[in-house]
Amino acid sequence: MNSIKWLFLQKKIIADWHRLVSKCLVLLACLLIISMQPALAGIKDDRYDGNIFVVYAGNGSLVPPRETLAQALKEHKPIILLFYVDDSSDCKEYAIVLSQVQAYYGRATEIIPVDVDIIPPQQTYEPTEPGYYYSGGVPQVVMINQSGQVVLNQKGQVPYEDIDDKFREMLDLLPRTETTELKRRAFNEFSSELSK
Repeated sequence: MNSIKWLFLQKKIIADWHRLVSKCLVLLACLLIISMQPALAGIKDDRYDGNIFVVYAGNGSLVPPRETLAQALKEHKPIILLFYVDDSSDCKEYAIVLSQVQAYYGRATEIIPVDVDIIPPQQTYEPTEPGYYYSGGVPQVVMINQSGQVVLNQKGQVPYEDIDDKFREMLDLLPRTETTELKRRAFNEFSSELSK
């Protein structure tokens, strides 16, 4: 009889222990859910929430760049360097402009976004290194022509039109006032051309 009581008592202790552990886990989960804060990052604040080109410009093809600065200089391509940080509201807003630039000039030029956090600190830099052109503010736009000369170096949100004008000069295109507005064709226009 004592062994039966002992067995019953042992099963009751194990069942109570399981209930206690499960209640503690449920309570812990509730506390974690209540204490979690929502992601508060946005385009208008200086909080990190991912790569700005992927999150805000919808253009993950810009990072990492296709070529390094040294390769692009060696191939005598027009280059645009954009110095940025992922946790700057100005850079987040400007990512959209660089994506526009890529839409029109991405094949004819080399667009190189440079996260200033990864520029190694050195006393001097070579002209083939992005640190050579960086002047300490973000966003910063540096445009280099086919000869390797800087034709535009501005801090802040440089308007698309200024970049467009410089590219038109470098690529020997008509000024914007003498040409029609560049527009992307809709997908259906591509499809209709294929069926003709």
